[in-house]
Amino acid sequence: MIPHDETMMLKTPFYSRCLAACEVNMWEDWKGYTTPQAYTSVEQEYFAVRSNTGVFDISPMIKYRFTGPDAGAYLNRLVTRDIRKIGVGRVAYTVWCDNNGQVMDDGTIFHLAENDYRLCAYARCLDWLMWSAEGFDVTIVDETAEVAALAVQGPTSCAIFKNMGFEGIENLKPFGLTRFPFEGSEVMISRTGFTGDLGYEIWVDPSLAETFWDRLFEAGKHREIRPIGGLALDMLRTEAGFVQAGVDFIPAEESIRTGRSRSPFELGLGWLVSFDKPVFNGRKALLKEKKEGSRYAFVYLDVEGNKPAESAFIYDGDKEVGTVTTAAWCPTAKTNVAFAQVDAKYGKPGQELAAEIYYDRELKWTRVMAKCTVIEGAVFNPARKRQTPAADF
Repeated sequence: MIPHDETMMLKTPFYSRCLAACEVNMWEDWKGYTTPQAYTSVEQEYFAVRSNTGVFDISPMIKYRFTGPDAGAYLNRLVTRDIRKIGVGRVAYTVWCDNNGQVMDDGTIFHLAENDYRLCAYARCLDWLMWSAEGFDVTIVDETAEVAALAVQGPTSCAIFKNMGFEGIENLKPFGLTRFPFEGSEVMISRTGFTGDLGYEIWVDPSLAETFWDRLFEAGKHREIRPIGGLALDMLRTEAGFVQAGVDFIPAEESIRTGRSRSPFELGLGWLVSFDKPVFNGRKALLKEKKEGSRYAFVYLDVEGNKPAESAFIYDGDKEVGTVTTAAWCPTAKTNVAFAQVDAKYGKPGQELAAEIYYDRELKWTRVMAKCTVIEGAVFNPARKRQTPAADF
């Protein structure tokens, strides 16, 4: 008989290596794939990225490939950013909206070659992509299972790749991509990531996944390379100020109740909206919002004390004005950070508010009204993530 988990959960091409390294047996479901929440301890894995190098299996990330004469024109119609400005060999972060200007999802677009793009996303949306392709000469393929991927993040990541023989990797600019020969094939490396640190993502054929993992960890053994799970990554992306679909906003296609979805402006992502291109999904609604103003603001909060404001209500005096979507004590920044959605007029930097925090100690719940201040951006933004050539650490 086939074991039950074989029929229910998919395994990434790196699963055998993840399983061998996972000491605490903490796993989660990521879009149908079984992936580690943690391998040893969350704190140990967090500091691996901030001090050395951490490796996260991102193979379950949804990946769509767009090819054909109209691939670029189609994507430019689909997303808010001007795709014409993304050259071959470059990557760009963007969002895409429905006709009401509400965010469907966010992700990265890789310009692989002329008329050849890859979109990495949180949500599965192939049906919607195909409907949107009417009138365009474009082929769309879900290649999630055909591409193995790792995020290799941290200050020593570039030095480790140089140890693997990837000559010149230090000259790759942020949001650039390049290719290196590997085992009779090739590996694509992009200078991208979700940690806010110096780091890269690798994209390789699944048949080479285990070999790549072994070579990577052999090259990094003297630099304390370590696999990391989803819990550590969540701490890292919070410190770096990155929003996450399904956590900080509900994708418009998944929202049921009126008013639960958000526009790019309401997520602090208005800089991704290019009104200088003629037409894209949601353009009319977003122009109206820009003129009349947004309902909500997405803010970063510096919270007093060291108790994370998880799922807290935000108050101005006695008035409830918003809710926290993400919260964490950030060890490197030594700051208690929260992301919150608040009524638009409370979103200006310097605004003083209060978070209603509940925490449990030995079955006793305590309520704290913690002062918090709206701050301008991420609390962790090191120069090394942008430095080119990347330095050895």
